[in-house]
Amino acid sequence: MLKLVTGATNELLHKKTALVENPIAHDIQSLIPEMIATMHAEDGTGLAAPQIGRSIRLAVLEHEGILYTLINPEITSFSQEKIVFEEGCLSLPGQFFPIIRSETITIKYLNEKGLLKKLRAQDFLAVIIQHEIDHLDGILICDRFQKQQRKLSKKENQRLL
Repeated sequence: MLKLVTGATNELLHKKTALVENPIAHDIQSLIPEMIATMHAEDGTGLAAPQIGRSIRLAVLEHEGILYTLINPEITSFSQEKIVFEEGCLSLPGQFFPIIRSETITIKYLNEKGLLKKLRAQDFLAVIIQHEIDHLDGILICDRFQKQQRKLSKKENQRLL
């Protein structure tokens, strides 16, 4: 099992990750099953490479019994419809935040075989993917929550004026 990187102030968790140059390279191929095993051992639904000390665009997740390996994922569309989900994070043990996310997203990514894939995700799967891609962009849920609170507060103040 891999050691988790934790803490809201950890610099590695706030750093935008580098693209995976060769998805079928031995080090990437051996890292994927280790990440999946770590995610399962920690009872997580997803795990991004920065959470185990690697600053690369790689994440694994599981939803409804289906494992997804996302290499160099990119969200290509977001729905206007939003949902709020109480999110936790393996890197912030015991902390939960209500996060506003797009209800439906479309992503493109490379799978564990290095093949280009496209996926349209809704509801909880969309939440998991957005959470993991946030990790790859150096954004933690505590940061996203604070940003959303400031934005809501600003809108509320403008409404009152």
